[in-house]
Amino acid sequence: MPEGDTVAQAARRLREALAGHRLVRADLRVPKLATADLRGRLVLDVVPRGKHLLTRVEGGLTLHSHLRMDGSWRVFPAGRRWTGGPAHQIRAVLDTGARVAVGYRLPVLDLLRTADEPRVVGHLGPDLLGADWDADEALRRLLADPGREVGPALLDQRNLAGVGNVFMAELCFIAGVTPWTPVGEVAAPDRLVAEARRLLVANRDRPDRTTTTRTHPRERGVRGSPGPRLYVYGRAGRPCLLCGATVRTATESRDRAGQERPAFWCPRCQRGPAPA
Repeated sequence: MPEGDTVAQAARRLREALAGHRLVRADLRVPKLATADLRGRLVLDVVPRGKHLLTRVEGGLTLHSHLRMDGSWRVFPAGRRWTGGPAHQIRAVLDTGARVAVGYRLPVLDLLRTADEPRVVGHLGPDLLGADWDADEALRRLLADPGREVGPALLDQRNLAGVGNVFMAELCFIAGVTPWTPVGEVAAPDRLVAEARRLLVANRDRPDRTTTTRTHPRERGVRGSPGPRLYVYGRAGRPCLLCGATVRTATESRDRAGQERPAFWCPRCQRGPAPA
């Protein structure tokens, strides 16, 4: 599931493949961009902002994409077969002649003036992996509505940009509160913000997202396996790694596309309200 760490990795791959090179092909497969032509333009940079990707090209233009739940950018050497999904799921092809970046299942793809980037990312809070990271400002935004449930508050990109459903569940577990606990009742919200930053920084270079200590006495992996990588996310019906209670799941909310966001929690390790 794309979150701030995944988007940062995608930006790095795209930057390495495209930045400093001219496009020999730019195929944008969405109706509103059918006549857009970026061929011959130099790619200047690829910048992650929260869960958004900003591919800047000469001429003051930015290709803005968002991965949402299952979008991805794949990079292939010229001549290599594309393997990110069926052809009908391709939304963008950026080809430098040596490398090809292919965007699959991109629910958001826009071409805008670089000067207008604030129109699509200006509402975001401090980026957990960005140069603009400001822990005090993130905490201020998070606490602006103390009665709001901490799960939705962490997912709100206007508070701090980069947390998705996986990190939300793991952060609530580490803080010892359920996702439905009011923000104002979280004992140490500053530590929650600091932990969010720590987890995303720790995972921005990892191929497999990890929040645990990699091995745990309650559930070790097979020989040679690192064991569970997440404390509660995706572990419904399995024992909590710390206390052994059964991890539970419920629908926390729905995203803008109407897809359910599952919440996972341990009823023994995490205090606070929860669905029956």
